[in-house]
Amino acid sequence: MKHLPIPHVSLIAIIEVVAILVGALSGFVEARRKRMDIVGVFTVAFIAAFGGGTLRDILLDKRPLFWVQHQEYAILIFVLALLATPLMKTVRQIISERVIVVADAIGLGLFAVAGVAQAQTAHMPIFIASMMGVITGIFGGVLRDIVCNEVPMVFRDGKPYAICAFFGAWLYIGLQYTDVSDDFALWTSAAFITILRLVTWKFDLHIHYHKNP
Repeated sequence: MKHLPIPHVSLIAIIEVVAILVGALSGFVEARRKRMDIVGVFTVAFIAAFGGGTLRDILLDKRPLFWVQHQEYAILIFVLALLATPLMKTVRQIISERVIVVADAIGLGLFAVAGVAQAQTAHMPIFIASMMGVITGIFGGVLRDIVCNEVPMVFRDGKPYAICAFFGAWLYIGLQYTDVSDDFALWTSAAFITILRLVTWKFDLHIHYHKNP
């Protein structure tokens, strides 16, 4: 069996930073929709940005947590919350639902592949690594919705949100058995998840479960 290469750490760091920013954006928008004050804005954005990665690190028994190890991530969200709070009304008018969905899809793709890569760094079996990718991709949004007193979107709208992350995680794992570069595998898989998520949104695709009468 071919040994799975581990992506370059700096590339994973770049992907995580971009994913954190996208996750925080979704938190800002949701906090504004709930008419929260600056404490609420920071809290929701923080949870959305770091929730999935924190749960991943806990399950992988990785210490310190990634945002504790890199305090600049937390400082960045704090500064953005200070800047965003007085501007949220204007920003909300400018940012359309489509932009929010695109940002959320990008965050899903980036977080998911970063989660798989981190699990592989911890030498997890490939199925566990794929699950860590899904967890990292979706649980920031899950925790954000719970804090905002809503049933998490991933659990209620029937759209294949987690499934997109699952397929993309396996694409990433599969590409590592080929001769493509690690960077190509990362970005291709993240793009695949993002595009797949946008396609399901564009065509309003749902997963339907038929109950027996």
